[in-house]
Order: sequence, then C-alpha cells, then structure tokens
Amino acid sequence: MSANANSLSEYLEQLPGTTFRRLYQQPSTTFAIFRRMLPKLAKTIVMAMLYMPAAFPISDLEAWIKPSAKREKDQAISILRSLHILQRDASPTLSLSPNFRDSLRLALEGGGDHNSFGVPSSQPVPSDIDVNFLDRYAQKKWDDILHFVVNSVGFGSGPGDKSSNGPKQSVRDLMIRGHLVERRGGSGISITQAGFTFLLQQANAQVWTLLLLWLDSADAVASAKGADEALREGLDSVDMLCFFFLLASLELGRAYDTDALTEARRNMLPILVDFGLVYIPPANARQFFPTRLATTLTSSETSLRSISAGFTAAGNATSTAEGGADSGQEKSAIILETNFRLYAYVNSPLQIAVLALFVDLKYRFKGLVSGVLTRASIRRAVDMGITSDQIISYLATHAHEQMHRVAASTQKPVLPPVVVDQIRLWQLDTERMLTTSGFLFTDFDDYKEYNDICNFANDIGVVAWRNDRKGMFFASKVDQIKDFMRTRKKANESK
Repeated sequence: MSANANSLSEYLEQLPGTTFRRLYQQPSTTFAIFRRMLPKLAKTIVMAMLYMPAAFPISDLEAWIKPSAKREKDQAISILRSLHILQRDASPTLSLSPNFRDSLRLALEGGGDHNSFGVPSSQPVPSDIDVNFLDRYAQKKWDDILHFVVNSVGFGSGPGDKSSNGPKQSVRDLMIRGHLVERRGGSGISITQAGFTFLLQQANAQVWTLLLLWLDSADAVASAKGADEALREGLDSVDMLCFFFLLASLELGRAYDTDALTEARRNMLPILVDFGLVYIPPANARQFFPTRLATTLTSSETSLRSISAGFTAAGNATSTAEGGADSGQEKSAIILETNFRLYAYVNSPLQIAVLALFVDLKYRFKGLVSGVLTRASIRRAVDMGITSDQIISYLATHAHEQMHRVAASTQKPVLPPVVVDQIRLWQLDTERMLTTSGFLFTDFDDYKEYNDICNFANDIGVVAWRNDRKGMFFASKVDQIKDFMRTRKKANESK
C-alpha cells in the first residue's frame, strides 16, 4: 500500500486479495464499493451475474455487449478484476468472488444479525440535535481544518477574520505526516503542493484524502508495533475502512448505539469527532450521530460547502441582502477584465485566502476584494503546486453571471482569451517538461504481439505514449497488462 494514493479508487486497487476477502465479509462495505467504485456497465454485469447458478461464459458476455462498446466492456472487466469482484477461473468463464456475492445479496435482500448497517439507539434523543445542528457542527469542524491549511500560506488573517484555534493536534499531526503542510524554518507551517490540491477539492474528496492518510498512518503503526497491538488501539486499516463504509450507510439525524460497536471501533470515534464525521452528545456517550460528512462518503455530492463552492454562498448572501433571491440560488462572484484586474464579491477570509494564492490582492472592502493577476502571482502559485489549468477552471467556474450572459450573447469565451493565454504562458516560463511515472514495454517477439498488448492497454485507458514504428509503448499501470499477457500466452500455447 502506498501512502501516495490520492483517491479511494487508487487505494483500493493497491490492496491484496486477502484484504478484499476481509472487506467483502461486511455487507455494508460490499454495497458501498458496488455503489461508489463501479461504472454503470460494471454494475450491470455484476447484477446480471449475481443470481446466476453457474459461471458466466465469456462468449455469452461478448454476444451480450455490442462490438462498439468493446472498450467500455474491457474497462469494466478490468475494474472488476482489480477490485477482486471477479475471480479468475481456469475455464473461459467469469464468476463473482464468493464473499462479494454473498454479502451483496445480503445487503440487497436484508436479514441476518451482522449489524453491518448500524444499530439505532433506543435511548431518547435530545431535542436540540437535528439535521441543521449536525450540519452546523460538521461545517465548523471542517472549516477549522481548511483554515489551518490556508493560514499556513500566510493569507488567512485580516479584518473580519473570525477563524478559530483550528483543528485538534491529532488532526494537525496527521496533515503534517500526510505532507499537506510541512514544518519550515523552525516551528512555522507551510503548505505543500498536495495541500493546494486538497484545498481546491470538493468536500467529499477532501474527507477521503484525510481518511486515507489516517489509514496509511495505521499501516505504519501496524508495521512498527505489530498487527495485534494496532488492532487493540483501533488501528487495523481493514476494520477502519469497513467502519468508514458503515458510517456512509447510516441515516443522517438518527442516533446510533455506541455499545453495539466493537472496542476497536469505539476507539476510532474520538478521531472521527475531530474530523466532524461523528457527533457524540456530551451528556450521553452511549449514542453517536453521523454527520453529513459521513453519510455522503459513498456519494458524489455533499451539502457541506468546500472552498470551491464558497463563491456560491457569497452570491447568495448578496442576493439575500438585496431581497431578491432565495438562499439556495446559485450565484457566482468573480469579474475578470482584459487588463488582468479581478473583482470578487466574497466575505469569508477563507475564500479570500484562496484567491490570494494566485492573485495580487490590492484592496479589501466589505463583501468585495480586488486585485491583479500578475506574472509574479501566477509563478508563485505554480511554484507552490497550482497549475494554470486549475486557475483558469476556478475563474471560469466562479465567473459572475453577467460574464456568462455576455459570453452567451456574443458567443465568446467566458474569460478573456488574452488573460487565459497569458496565464498559461506564465506557467510555461517555469515548466518545460511534463513527467509521468509508469512502465515502458518494448522488445516484443513480433509486431502482432506488440499490437495486441498495446491495443488492450489502450482499451483500458492506461497508455500514456506509444510508438508503432519502434514497437514500444509506455503505460501508467501494469497489473492488468501482465494478466492479459499471461492469458494470451496460455491461449497461444494451447493452439
């Protein structure tokens, strides 16, 4: 397992088969992976095979799917194999792994005493704990974490900044170990390239980033202290991952019984409280409430506001003050001129700090900041890990509605092309080469072997470069290609 895995899919693809057998013993985990990790075609294949009495012949699958969808079919099979949902049969057939099949059936049909989807608390719930309370609680916890990252840049303070003391020390230490921030010059904290990527993610992706850092930290503890000691401390990464998926299956606003959890999972609750994923009433530690950050772990959406969504809230606040719009209406708030001047209607110091990452801010008023995009400000952002494409995408996404109206009426881009081109040129001043890690395939027996293997790699989307004349290609991943090469070799030997 690599600590560099920056998404749940990458993390899961690096797990060994024995770990997946443990994961798939839990119906909640199996159902969560089915919902979140699989594309539509892969889900369709799984549901078609779920109640089949015998293995599914590959020839039937080929006849079932249109030839024009061969690329999508190969990608779906590749994902199912990488997640150990499909097991490798000796005959040319496909079958679901037993643990995955049984747990998914149980999740869909219900029944059993596995408690994989939580045990509701039978104790009375305090009247002041409702969905709105939990949302405010989770938002406060998460804003504390974002403020800690932004303040490490040195742009977090200013008039009206009401940021708190930040997250708990355990969360700070985790972010330092995960290289989202790092210590520089004694006790000072500075953001890293990974930290900038973290800031510009949506809230759901940010949560998973921290949870995966926690899992990597647990693996490090297990290596140092031993698996048994780590398990007693509640730091078994497989059990932790199962618990995350369990939280994602719970109902927002409902109380759940803490006593129904294992001791290891009860030991995880304080860290989850620090993240804002769980709320435990001070007067009753025997029940806990999952927040929206937890219940949306296996969803692509979350109502908690990320920095990237902050300008929507700023536009809503402006509209509400004018008495003309509902608070749920989406508004954008950035105006960019051809002379590189920028105006943003924002109030939050957190959002202003993000703008300061790539804008030379000049003036700050109530509800408005203005600045200039300069060569120095863009190069400073590039040096700290932000790309020109991220900046352009951010500006376009949050452009003022008037800019969108003008662009639509004149059929021109939302952002001034001269500004967009110059931002890219300023980045090119510092970057002359793009590096990609991966594997080079060369020295094939004949051109047909090269063509078959390269086309397969291209179909599953891992080819970064190819040279048909020299018979070589470069791929970002190798596991599925190795499996294909072994299968192809066995097929040729049997002829």
